[in-house]
Amino acid sequence: MKLLILFTTTLLLTSCASIIVSSDYDTDVNFNNYGTYAFFKPGIDKVEISDLDKRRVLRALENTLTAKGFTASETPDILVSFHTKAEKNVRVTESYLGWGGPFYGPYGGWGWGFNRPYNVNTSTTGILYIDIIDAASKKLIWQGKGTGNLGKGTPQEREERIRGFVTEILAAYPPNASE
Repeated sequence: MKLLILFTTTLLLTSCASIIVSSDYDTDVNFNNYGTYAFFKPGIDKVEISDLDKRRVLRALENTLTAKGFTASETPDILVSFHTKAEKNVRVTESYLGWGGPFYGPYGGWGWGFNRPYNVNTSTTGILYIDIIDAASKKLIWQGKGTGNLGKGTPQEREERIRGFVTEILAAYPPNASE
């Protein structure tokens, strides 16, 4: 049992450690005036991720906002939306291995040199944006961004990873709470 707890704790700490989070907000807004929320369905319907991951994000948003004291409402103070973006990263490295190779000397013929095999690694980084919109004015008042690797895994691992993304991003909301 202790090993299971240690493994789970290690997994949680390492999975959240690679999320880079930032946020921006309207400094003229008093965030203490907001206590109820609803999801902005037109924005969420446009998100290009699987329906399973979409439901995972919505559950994580609902749980995190509820834990922060917000209440779901038919007449909300704020609307919550999210969208995603994927960035493909390509990393090319050279290795300097061996002697000689296909390098010509200054006077023709084979010269001294190193072999230069190239290694190409690709990875995909996901970005999750969470938007908080004033329900009355329909203006964006806060936006959080989390960048990291969702990765592959079991449904439970994906659920935990998405929960980590949402929790880390919403840690900065509302901005007045941390000031």
